[in-house]
Amino acid sequence: MAHSPLRPIPRIIFASRWLQLPLYLGLIVAQGVYVYHFLVEVWHLLSHVTTFDETKIMLVVLGLIDVVMISNLLIMVIVGGYETFVSRLGIDNHPDEPEWLDHVNAGVLKVKLSMALIGISSIHLLKTFIDADQRSEHTIMWQVIIHLAFLLSAVAMAWVDRMVTHPHPAAGPGAAGGAAETTH
Repeated sequence: MAHSPLRPIPRIIFASRWLQLPLYLGLIVAQGVYVYHFLVEVWHLLSHVTTFDETKIMLVVLGLIDVVMISNLLIMVIVGGYETFVSRLGIDNHPDEPEWLDHVNAGVLKVKLSMALIGISSIHLLKTFIDADQRSEHTIMWQVIIHLAFLLSAVAMAWVDRMVTHPHPAAGPGAAGGAAETTH
């Protein structure tokens, strides 16, 4: 099937998606910064392995996990966002293609991102609880509130995505005037 040429305004609008490319490239640079930070923290841990107590080791390891989770978040945004909003990656049937990329769309990406944010928030909250004697009650309270806000917003986004992708039969195209009639 031949594609008809786009008129000038639709062509410009469609091509504007490429303006996001520098944003994704910038996120790749940010990923490199996180890799550097991770390696510095691993070196810090190794160089103090005999002087850190168990709590300090746990806090450093949780910091490393936090960096990995943020890095995973970056990959989801870079790969999923580019594939969804800019252009196909052209990696079909590549052995390293992420499984989740086959069914990524804006809704799925939002839910995955919100789940990643909850994971990151959980790590921060755990670090706060481990190091609670160094934190004020006010700080701990706000971290818990922010974490709960992440949880509630993720549940809301997942619920809305489910309602959009799996509408109730009564809300379908054949449902005129609301509820579907049933006969017994």
